[in-house]
Amino acid sequence: MKETPSQLPFPSFVMNFPFSFSTENPNNIWMQEMSSEELKVNRGKAYKQFMDLYNFVSGAGFVCNLPSHGNKFQDLVYVANMGIYLPHIKDSNNIIMSNFTSPPRQGEELVGKPFFDLMNYKTHDCPYKFEGEADLKYLHGNNYIGGCGIRSSKEAFEWMEEKFDMNIIKLEMVDEYLYHLDCNIFPLSKSKTLVCPEFHLPEEIKEIEKYTEIVEVSADNVYNGICNSARVGNMILCASNISELSINDEAYDAEKHKIHALEKICYNEGLEPIIFNISEFMKSGAMLSCMIMHLNYVDYERTLI
Repeated sequence: MKETPSQLPFPSFVMNFPFSFSTENPNNIWMQEMSSEELKVNRGKAYKQFMDLYNFVSGAGFVCNLPSHGNKFQDLVYVANMGIYLPHIKDSNNIIMSNFTSPPRQGEELVGKPFFDLMNYKTHDCPYKFEGEADLKYLHGNNYIGGCGIRSSKEAFEWMEEKFDMNIIKLEMVDEYLYHLDCNIFPLSKSKTLVCPEFHLPEEIKEIEKYTEIVEVSADNVYNGICNSARVGNMILCASNISELSINDEAYDAEKHKIHALEKICYNEGLEPIIFNISEFMKSGAMLSCMIMHLNYVDYERTLI
């Protein structure tokens, strides 16, 4: 088997510099509720915010830079939707490419496929609608959690189970504001996962509990992005624009509450919260987890306690 970034003994990711980033085509409910003025992007500020995140992540691991493709693909920076690496397959390196539901994103997989091919990955085209790691979270072994019904289809997960010997806990996505699974599910470690039970049926919660211990989070914190986090080493990276808010702003208390809840969770798990301001990218209805695609999961075996 040829070596890839997935075999490195430290975390490896994919990111994309936001050359083609735009809010020109509002393709989710968050964007559709914003005015044209609110959607306007400050490109210099966006580049600075991206580099703050990129420099931090690359300082703790290896980051592959997905090339941009001219001015096409306004959401290419959100690489978590590009596809998913399958860590449970040990004798080869496999990535399932996305088959986008969102019209502005259709074709992004054609940018990612040759990129991964050149790095010696086996890429697989999904025949059903599927939007990548953002809708399919790795737990342990061959166990995953998948969100279907809005951007990804149940048929996609059934195809993966048959073709790649995967066990996928399938959750119905029912809230248009939480259109990807990473909005309300975040694996902290091999054994614990942030979940808001309010968004799932009792039988779905029971199924999740067979494979991971649930750490409950509130609906308010979910809407504000607590689950849209990424783990790097023993650090949990999460987005907040609280540094731009005054105490009189409507969103200030909600952001403060989210950060406090994350701090408490991290304290209990021997982890460290790190907050990044990505306010320009929030104009896309996006949060931090959208900007990082995993190529391995070595950090999930580690803990401080």
